[in-house]
Amino acid sequence: MEDAYEWKGLNGQLATFKKEVGDAQKITYIGSPGVCTPFAEFMAYAVRDKENHFIPLLDIEECHEFESKSYAMVLKDEVSDPHDSDVVVLLGGLSMPKYDVDTDELMSLVNSILKEDGQLMGFCFMDMFTKAGWLERIDFDCVINGTLIGTVKK
Repeated sequence: MEDAYEWKGLNGQLATFKKEVGDAQKITYIGSPGVCTPFAEFMAYAVRDKENHFIPLLDIEECHEFESKSYAMVLKDEVSDPHDSDVVVLLGGLSMPKYDVDTDELMSLVNSILKEDGQLMGFCFMDMFTKAGWLERIDFDCVINGTLIGTVKK
């Protein structure tokens, strides 16, 4: 994969995500529970006019849809159906060694929920998918990668 274009800041990240999702109507995020959930919530907010679902790790039985509230995007209590998704977004936390996600099992899940002409997107920070070797094992249509650099002022 080669760099297509750059973005800056949180607004740039959300605008890029919204642009890459395009006309999709149903999006499913797959990520590590806790760590990836707020990032999925963040992205779902940018496309809150669409149907957004979250699967923790590979547990499709625990899939829940996001709901837009006046105060935030939240996961509904009832389990939801991610099948026939236009876009599946793999979040970088999945590639962290502590989760030991089998990419073959992951792709089996992706293939079971993604529409035939759907888009497989990666969303990570600090080149997580590259470092984990996932770019060689997973045929992403697009990867949105960010680098976090911060300071503490006192």
